[in-house]
Amino acid sequence: MTLSAIDWAIVAAYFLFSTGVGLLFTKKGGESLNEYFLSGRNVPWWLAGASMVATTFAADTPLVVTGLVAAHGVAGNWLWWNMVMSGMLTVFFFARLWRRANVMTDVEFAEIRYSGSPARFLRGFRAIYLAIPINLIILGWVTRAMIKILTISLGVSPVLAVGICFVITVIYAVAAGLWAVLWTDLIQFVVKMSAVIILAIYSVKAVGGISILKTKLAEHFGSGDAALSVLPVSFSGGGFHAYAWMPLLALGTFLSVQWWAAWYPGAEPGGGGYIAQRIFSARTERDGVLATLFFQVAHYALRPWPWIVTGLCTVILYPNLADKESGYVKAFVDYLPTPWKGVMMAGFAAAYMSTVGTHLNWGASYLVNDFYKRFMKPEASQAHYVKVSRIATVLLFIASIGVTSQLSSVEQAWKFLLAMGAGTGLVLILRWYWWRINAWSEISAMVASFVVSIIAFQTVPQHFAAGDPNSDATIMILTVLASTVVWLSVTFMTSPEPDAVLESFYRRVRPGGRGWRRVAVKAGFGEEGIEGGALAWSNWIAGIVAVYSTLFGIGKIIFAQTLTGVIMLAIAAASFAWIARSFRGEGSSGAGAETDRSVLSRAQAAETAAAAALP
Repeated sequence: MTLSAIDWAIVAAYFLFSTGVGLLFTKKGGESLNEYFLSGRNVPWWLAGASMVATTFAADTPLVVTGLVAAHGVAGNWLWWNMVMSGMLTVFFFARLWRRANVMTDVEFAEIRYSGSPARFLRGFRAIYLAIPINLIILGWVTRAMIKILTISLGVSPVLAVGICFVITVIYAVAAGLWAVLWTDLIQFVVKMSAVIILAIYSVKAVGGISILKTKLAEHFGSGDAALSVLPVSFSGGGFHAYAWMPLLALGTFLSVQWWAAWYPGAEPGGGGYIAQRIFSARTERDGVLATLFFQVAHYALRPWPWIVTGLCTVILYPNLADKESGYVKAFVDYLPTPWKGVMMAGFAAAYMSTVGTHLNWGASYLVNDFYKRFMKPEASQAHYVKVSRIATVLLFIASIGVTSQLSSVEQAWKFLLAMGAGTGLVLILRWYWWRINAWSEISAMVASFVVSIIAFQTVPQHFAAGDPNSDATIMILTVLASTVVWLSVTFMTSPEPDAVLESFYRRVRPGGRGWRRVAVKAGFGEEGIEGGALAWSNWIAGIVAVYSTLFGIGKIIFAQTLTGVIMLAIAAASFAWIARSFRGEGSSGAGAETDRSVLSRAQAAETAAAAALP
């Protein structure tokens, strides 16, 4: 592909603008660890939410979605659409609790919820585990996808091109920390969404229009429903039947097990990772909740359709393509004119850089706050910690280069992470709402999930045909069952956390619910229910309905089923109106800030009480 001078000018302007915005915050980001990793806990919800969405829109994401829809039609996206249920749990049950915890990272949580050597080990181990192997795998597959994009599209060395993106990202991520990441994420999100929408329009035009696309897809997949149905089942003969590519075992696992059982970056049960980091950085509890809600809606309902439409077009435009994922890049190379080629190249760079920037900052926060500061040099100055944070960011960048060369498949890395985290989800949820969970519960769940998933990955696929989804479902179920038995057994075989630690945590976070009744009564709070009670559960259901109705409604309108689409969007609007009732009494961000000051005072009082009670 040949880019014109105008295309190159657009790409260069994007790089210059992103770099300038990032470096603008260098002084502010370097003031303290709190500024470097949490932007001073002063981020409005719309900026935190946009950053969450931008981070999960990586260079590999459109390619993965293209591969899914080319193989299985629109319903192939249920591999990740099922995570809506978990995401909505975070919105209505965990976002406020995370904000009240007043920690810098989600692994720091270990030492406010648990005590002693097990808590210290858990914090240190998870810091290294998430910052290095997990973080580097993600950085590696994102970089690999970007190399594939550039190999197909440009006549320049992909290593050089990716290196330019990487170096520019490192410059502003190292210099200014999260402030730079947040604002460049916002810019990058606008650029890349504009690019993928434009590509979808030109791809449909290349096929001949939506009606011709629907006709040809029906021929290719055997029926219009097989191609365009948002559900992985068909209704016929008085009942429903799973499509051949999605057996009932796999479908049942996705819908009833994976979303709550499996840990996965960006969709952690109970929240966590860089989603939690954005919640910590929010101005108030309200901002944290709204940011997470915005993320769920944009991530699952608004963002996917341009990728899906282009992916479906590639089925018709490139019917014999062996590497289905590469069809997305070929469509942009073959059908976008100047200056849209330049916009698309800037969009791919933005998708790559937003994810890399977040993961470098997120990984460095673990290495510095939860390992270096906690275990190696706890009494140093803020300036020293910021300096070490910048060094850690650069080292993560260097290490990710080596990991990239070792990854043979983005999809396999994705599936492996899902399986490896299976079985830890339930303990990550229950630790908030059941006092009996202890540090050993989490440790044993992590170890069991890792060991069982490794064994299952080596043995289970031998009993299934290549590509059979039942293989992945079986690995998931076995891992969840084995790890759950292990961590429950370990929980009851080990001592609970000391009462002083449990009371300190409860005073700090006030999760409520029957699981904390014993502690709440002893601490003088009585039998408190979960905040929001039945309304929180109704909001969770309404959130799920709102996201899926928006997702399906937009799809129906795109494919000329306007009446059905409008009805679905009306259902989504009613669901959002129900959720809005929860925020009417909270007032402005100023009131929320007052609430947060009370929470902070409560957290400090709880820490003092715990310190006095423990030997």
